[in-house]
Amino acid sequence: MAVLWLDEITADDLELVGGKGASLGELTGAGLPVPSGFVVSAGTYRSFIEETGIDEELFETVDVDTEDSKALAEAQSRAKELVLETEMPEEIRQEIYDSYDEMGDGDDFVAVRSSATAEDLPDASFAGQQETFLNVTREDLVDRVKRCWASLFTQRAIYYRQEKGFAHDKVDIAVVVQRMVDAEKSGVMFTSHPSTGASRIIIEAAWGLGEAVVSGSVSPDNYVVDRDSGAVEEVTVADKKTMMEKDEATGETVEREVPDDLREAQVLDERDIERLVELGERVEDHYGTPQDVEWAIVDGEVFMLQSRPITTIDDGETEIETDDGASANGASADANGASATAAGADGIADGSGAVEAAGGAGDAGAGANGDVLVSGLGASPGMASGAVRIVDQLDQLDKVSDGDIIVTEMTTPDMVPAMKRAAGIVTDEGGMTSHAAIVSRELGVPAVVGSTDATATLTDDQRITIDGDKGTVTQGRTETTEEREPIEEARPKTPVKPMTATEVKVNVSIPEAAERAAATGADGVGLLRMEHMILSTNKTPAKYIDDHGVDAYVNEIVEGVRGVADEFYPRPVRVRTLDAPTDEFRQLQGGEDEPDEHNPMLGYRGIRRSLDRPDVFKHELEAFARLYEMGYDNVEIMFPLVNDAEDVIRARNLMEESGIDPDKRTWGVMIETPASALGVEQMAEQGIDFASFGTNDLTQYTLAVDRNNENVADRFDELHPSVLQLISQTIETCREHDVDTSICGQAGSKPKMVQHLVDEGVSSISANIDAVRDVQHEVKRVEQSLILDSVR
Repeated sequence: MAVLWLDEITADDLELVGGKGASLGELTGAGLPVPSGFVVSAGTYRSFIEETGIDEELFETVDVDTEDSKALAEAQSRAKELVLETEMPEEIRQEIYDSYDEMGDGDDFVAVRSSATAEDLPDASFAGQQETFLNVTREDLVDRVKRCWASLFTQRAIYYRQEKGFAHDKVDIAVVVQRMVDAEKSGVMFTSHPSTGASRIIIEAAWGLGEAVVSGSVSPDNYVVDRDSGAVEEVTVADKKTMMEKDEATGETVEREVPDDLREAQVLDERDIERLVELGERVEDHYGTPQDVEWAIVDGEVFMLQSRPITTIDDGETEIETDDGASANGASADANGASATAAGADGIADGSGAVEAAGGAGDAGAGANGDVLVSGLGASPGMASGAVRIVDQLDQLDKVSDGDIIVTEMTTPDMVPAMKRAAGIVTDEGGMTSHAAIVSRELGVPAVVGSTDATATLTDDQRITIDGDKGTVTQGRTETTEEREPIEEARPKTPVKPMTATEVKVNVSIPEAAERAAATGADGVGLLRMEHMILSTNKTPAKYIDDHGVDAYVNEIVEGVRGVADEFYPRPVRVRTLDAPTDEFRQLQGGEDEPDEHNPMLGYRGIRRSLDRPDVFKHELEAFARLYEMGYDNVEIMFPLVNDAEDVIRARNLMEESGIDPDKRTWGVMIETPASALGVEQMAEQGIDFASFGTNDLTQYTLAVDRNNENVADRFDELHPSVLQLISQTIETCREHDVDTSICGQAGSKPKMVQHLVDEGVSSISANIDAVRDVQHEVKRVEQSLILDSVR
């Protein structure tokens, strides 16, 4: 038989009906209120591909190198084409229609949900990789079943199975078809406290369909019930701005604003809570273990839509996913991990403990081994010993060999190749957000910045040891210092990643650091700086194009971005278009025509340069178009130093002229000026998908403080109330317009900033490579605190 009814199914039928089908069958058999329905069995899917003869081609199609993103995209496209364009055998089609007709009166809407046979395994979660369709009619039913089958071969599913060692031809897929519950109220329920395991039932509820709660797109009400006494200990009523419901005219599931009189109204009354608690206890008694339950209420009747165990957390790091990969409680992606501590949170580098510059430390050659020669900010952790190489000019970079210590006034992008060879970096100028600090951290090279006079105090060939934690430079070689492992040989192990609802991404300055960045377990790249790919050629864009041609210039960008996009695929990589000030361009070949600006940071840079020189800017956009053609759909475009909607409109027009459809690609802006923060609503109306805070510039421009000016650097404070207010206003406005927000400035690594951003509801935080792990823990700690505060 192609179809099994839910009341015929038990947990023993897992291989026939998949994880979701087996769970719903168990609930139905236990007499719990589950919407009626049936399952198109996994064997039916297998019969379909074998009887139609597409099985061999299907599995050959998806047997690709998952690191080749173009091949992966082509595999998904061809597999989908094979499944959807192959006619379903008539006997299977008819049995599905007959079952639908038997279930209702022929006009009912149904939910069609994938149920893979490899779901919810102990060592792998395939949740969220296959499709769910709501409010499906008889007319579309067979098509939606086939689309569920085809979703077994999405890029993410292919990639994940291969990573986990599952053969594509060994995983089958069933499809659950249930009467659609047009919920008035819905949510999730934990039958024991999800963080502590205490005897508390936690219920979260919102208006409309439960997908809004499960996906975290709405903040639900929260109810805490003492299981022993039955008393409702705490009720937290949220401001529920949106809801999902069926459009009566079209039958489609749509997101709508919650009516004003319901936004801050309590969703559940006392009777609702009593019935949910009773059902929750019955579910837990049936399974013998605490459960995470999805439920819905319509016309006063409660329905159970899904139930799964609340998984025990392994060291606070186990991933807990719902069927669509979202957090089950809409607030924290690790519902069970609230008891875990934010290990390492105190270690987030914010420069607050840095040693102040000591000024002249005396004659470098006169000190004994171990004497401090100069000191500054410990900008990149670790210790390194080597011979000093003073670099005053770019033509002196060739003298830097493997294991040397670069000593310079300040590094620039075209010094990166030499920085990769160096064992350590020391600069006269700069702070924790300077080029030297950021790139050194990405490369894992110890660095001391802002030493004031290292270039004057130290001498070529002098043997020194730098301490990137303490910010000191000492005479001679420290015996305990170990040689730094070369970049190309370093293979950091991927850490176990704390699961958070707020995404934690990583900043990448140079493509060469991509592997190390990916090993952090970050959710993607929040900032990939394009200027390093261009300026490392030691030529301005115009000069490079003159010397080598447009194709070579575009390829330079494509290859740089591609290296990072490959390393992270399918995680997103957000690429910032060119943002180099005139003083950096003037140092390059072809830079003699650059304007001589008194303050380049306030001058001809960012989107203003790009829009003023569209002939060059279009070549950058051409590189993005080429990447999309190659299948790199994880690449996102970010425009820097945007001030207002006019900038956005002009940039969008140039995207379209370059063959990029803004409605089909993910793109957005940097929020780096008070003007952009105050004007983000108008920019949102022009179709941006995200707004990302560049806190370094936003703080400078808000407080009128040059962070690299030692006379006022102590006034540079990203946590200044005015800066935080601009950030809060921007997040609130973006949330109202369904625009994601993120931060990619240095401040995102500070615990107090993390606290503020998570409290305000930021979508993601992007940190430097060395800080990702600590930020993950800090985000998790804050999210868990919010959960605990809401239930106490």
